[in-house]
Amino acid sequence: MPEQSPAEAAAAATRHPFIRSYRPEDRADVARICLLTASGGTDASGVYSDDSLMPEVFALPYATYAPDLAFVVDDGAGRAIGYIIGVADTADFIDWWKREWTPGFTSRHPSPGPATAHAPSFTEADLLKAGADPERMRIAELGQYPAHLHIDLLPELQGKGFGRRLIDTLRDALAERGVPGVHLSMDPNNTSARAFYDRLGFHELAAHTPDSPLLGISTTR
Repeated sequence: MPEQSPAEAAAAATRHPFIRSYRPEDRADVARICLLTASGGTDASGVYSDDSLMPEVFALPYATYAPDLAFVVDDGAGRAIGYIIGVADTADFIDWWKREWTPGFTSRHPSPGPATAHAPSFTEADLLKAGADPERMRIAELGQYPAHLHIDLLPELQGKGFGRRLIDTLRDALAERGVPGVHLSMDPNNTSARAFYDRLGFHELAAHTPDSPLLGISTTR
């Protein structure tokens, strides 16, 4: 990485990250953040045969379907370094995914690619199935928790309060729409994320299992 000039270093020192609404030009940054945090909170580059797979399943459909419920942390220079993405009505999102996302996804990724040096427990075949079949999102608790979310922050942003602020931003946006609750699923190996959600007041839903954590919270703060 080229060394910063004194002027660039001075400019960087005066920048302050802030939360703003997602913009179309953030799409590549959102995909990059997803990839860099997708392996239990760490970099998933090279884990699968195609680095676009994780973002195409867990980030880009959300930014496409509900850009108005996507918020990013801007580094102060226009680059997104964290995000929260969500949908207000998971059932409608599932229907949209089948109609609008699945055909393109299966065309781009018809079968698992060559094996990599990694051996993820969530295999590439599992990932392709998740991208093709959104019915995995139709949980029994959608009546009380119809919305769901994904949140990811680059390491440089973690521990600074932005995770809580992003969650609060989305909860407020959902509450304004009359959505009663929001849920999330997560990697069971990401223990730091689980501790974060517990601190915020998320609780286990009835469909929760240790291998497939499912947490929910009211949108009312």
